[in-house]
Amino acid sequence: AAVIYPIILSDRLEVILSLPNQPLKHYSTKIPQKKLEQMIEQFRHHIVIRSRRNFYRSAEKLYDLVIRPALADLNKSKIKTLVFVPDGTFRNIPLSALYDGQHYLLEDYSIALTPGLQLLNPHPLKAVKLKTIAAGLTKGVDGFAKLDYVTAELKEIASRFDSRVLVNQDFTSEALKQEIQYSDYPIVHIATHGQFSSSLEDTFLLAWNERININELNNILQTRNADPEKAIELLVLSACETATGDRRAALGMAGIAVRAGAKSTLATLWSVNDQATAKLMSDFYQELSTKHLAKAEAVRQAQLTLLHNRWYKHPFYWAPYVLLGNWL
Repeated sequence: AAVIYPIILSDRLEVILSLPNQPLKHYSTKIPQKKLEQMIEQFRHHIVIRSRRNFYRSAEKLYDLVIRPALADLNKSKIKTLVFVPDGTFRNIPLSALYDGQHYLLEDYSIALTPGLQLLNPHPLKAVKLKTIAAGLTKGVDGFAKLDYVTAELKEIASRFDSRVLVNQDFTSEALKQEIQYSDYPIVHIATHGQFSSSLEDTFLLAWNERININELNNILQTRNADPEKAIELLVLSACETATGDRRAALGMAGIAVRAGAKSTLATLWSVNDQATAKLMSDFYQELSTKHLAKAEAVRQAQLTLLHNRWYKHPFYWAPYVLLGNWL
């Protein structure tokens, strides 16, 4: 894996590149901060419009700024995974959808995000037996729409792994806390409405009986923190979204997992298509369970399956899924 750290300064973009067993490298491009941030925000705005392809132009410009100067080094070191430490507005865009004129970045690399350069020593998920706590809402509650495909999503998980499933009335904050606290299941999958923001009061997951706020979710996840042998290896937040326009929201998602002791989090940057999510999650768990791939590569293969499906090839469907933390 290579670590790429793009840093937005007032008059330029600095990118630090960390390659295995080599000194840090860096490259710099003169570009005013305002112009760069407008480019990033334009990319973010256009990529969620399913009927349009306007995102290509800004996707190529960003590729040229962040990736192209590193290509020779990445190829020479035979890099397969890119781990980004995103700065500022970079946190709210799908780096997997940067475009070289012919291919998306996803087509060449597995991609993960990390909140800081000081990475934990990552260990592969395949070293533990895959068991899942799967919770979700299919019915509309608290003014939110029903999620028609969550039933299929949870059934798919239960068919692949030893699973504890909490649906609708059974999915309360207390029930989730009990399951997490008293089991050693390494995967926690939550399919519900929710929002992540840098503002604590705007960050929540929707359970049957209430909104689980950030502090409560942190407390629920931390009930397993005392014993490293029982740590949550993967927290999957399906059907949630990042608060629009919030530059620190994605970092907030990573913060939940890191503070609570979860090794990695799979989450989304915008409100995703329910049917596409069910398909992606099915493919993701199939890759994990049958091929024993690293988490980042399992996410990549599931995204590529959507990309190669004529109904889901627009990045709106496959690009919002981001893996934060341990990519193995």
